Amino acid sequence: MKSLMKNTFRNITISVFAFTAFTSCSNDFTDRPSEDSISSSNYYQSDAQVRTATDALYYKTWFQFNNKFFPAISEVGSGNMYTNSSDVNAMRNFSITSADAEMYSGWQSLWANVAQANYLINNLQRVSGPSVNQGTIDVALGEAYFMRATAYFYLVRLWGPVPIITNNLENVSDPQLNTNRVEDVYELIRRDYTSAIGLLENKIRGANYTNNAKVSKGSAKAMLAKVYLYNKDYPKARQLAEEVINSGEFKLLGGTSQYSIPGKSFADLFKYPNNNNEESIFALQWKGDANYGSANNSNTQYGISNGTISTSNASYGGVFAPSQDILALYTGPDVRRNATIMFPGNVYPEMKVKVGAGTQIGFTVPDADQIGGQGAGAAIKKYCIGIENGNVTGPVDAWAMMDNNTYIMRFADLLLIHAEAVLAGGGSTSDASALKSFNAVRNRAGLSDVSSFTFDDLFRERRKELAFEGDYWFDLGRIPRGQAIAIMSAQNRGSMTTPEYFTPSENDFILPYPANDVAKNPKLLDAPVPYQF
Repeated sequence: MKSLMKNTFRNITISVFAFTAFTSCSNDFTDRPSEDSISSSNYYQSDAQVRTATDALYYKTWFQFNNKFFPAISEVGSGNMYTNSSDVNAMRNFSITSADAEMYSGWQSLWANVAQANYLINNLQRVSGPSVNQGTIDVALGEAYFMRATAYFYLVRLWGPVPIITNNLENVSDPQLNTNRVEDVYELIRRDYTSAIGLLENKIRGANYTNNAKVSKGSAKAMLAKVYLYNKDYPKARQLAEEVINSGEFKLLGGTSQYSIPGKSFADLFKYPNNNNEESIFALQWKGDANYGSANNSNTQYGISNGTISTSNASYGGVFAPSQDILALYTGPDVRRNATIMFPGNVYPEMKVKVGAGTQIGFTVPDADQIGGQGAGAAIKKYCIGIENGNVTGPVDAWAMMDNNTYIMRFADLLLIHAEAVLAGGGSTSDASALKSFNAVRNRAGLSDVSSFTFDDLFRERRKELAFEGDYWFDLGRIPRGQAIAIMSAQNRGSMTTPEYFTPSENDFILPYPANDVAKNPKLLDAPVPYQF
């Protein structure tokens, strides 16, 4: 282990197929896949083998990003979640430092995605046998471009200027890299999603959920629409969103609008049997196996564990809880309320839980002071599916982790992106197409239609719809800083019994570069330089 760690800055030792090194050793952002990670220059002799080339990019490379880092930064940082666990609570009071271990894990995970995508982009054509269909290779390359763009989309929003690396082999002899300008990173992201659009297949998401697992041309268009929204290029965001909406590829799971799949509900989005449902644009595809880092830990991180009742397969649970600020977010007959947060008295008849030394199917959430966990008086329901219960929950691995997907983007997000793109920075709109998208999301939530909406209305709707899915931190980061600071400084970021308020500074919206990598590459702290495309 020591010798491997000593050499990771120059040479990633993860296999392009197994990706198992992420379960044992750290890897730096300038690392590359090892030259001998493919045993034969013609490993891919069939279409089936090429199709599996990208499988691990849907889960293993994302594990350390999703495990603690993502909720600790995006949800605790935004004021949606509360935790007092010392390894994940730095963003609650904006005290994160360059030595933060979970931040470093998230950073490494994103660079691992870049490195493995780069390997495929630069080598897949070469290592595929002559009998492999070119269309199959193109789709795999499209997935690799999609994954690199997505990793960079997170990197630039979290750290700002970062190095642009499109071929890790080029940096082996000189791993000292400058960061590149934010506008150049976004240019790479737009180019990569555009390449993905040109290579990926069109799909219509149907009831055969297995066929929906991987990304499509529509997935890349949807993500690019989101990028354009962040860039305030509203006409292009609107155009792409409308292309995807009008294609009919995706639907809302539940509701009565023309975009809806009837007979389902918002709560059904987060049930294991509905992995890769019609609403899923891009989701991480967890597949627990004998190796640590292959499955989803959210069922343990969230939920209830009070010594008597537990929703967790592990001996503990409830590392993250809802913030006091978010408890009052949902009003009226909003069905998202109880599907997002476990409030005292809520009944969940399908969840299997531990009760004392036994188990039972169905339970009532106990009183606020009996929920346990973080002393928040409530618990997180999204992604919490209860203890193992056959096909209801799917399997559990040796680390109590499960195979329920993690959404990166779903159709409701795209509908709200479309509504905002039509609003185009204005104060309010009564545009029919914007209302159609906006009201479809509200309709599925059990709320009445509106005849106009403001940006504040839309911003609040995004928080309600996407709470605990990792978006609110980035939404706060794209509005005027003064407005974001005012929102966050007014949030109660304490426990049920101890209110606490913290005010972020301008600098708190961008994370520090990890100290480990700054020590190896001091150029991270230099001014960013232009990138030559």
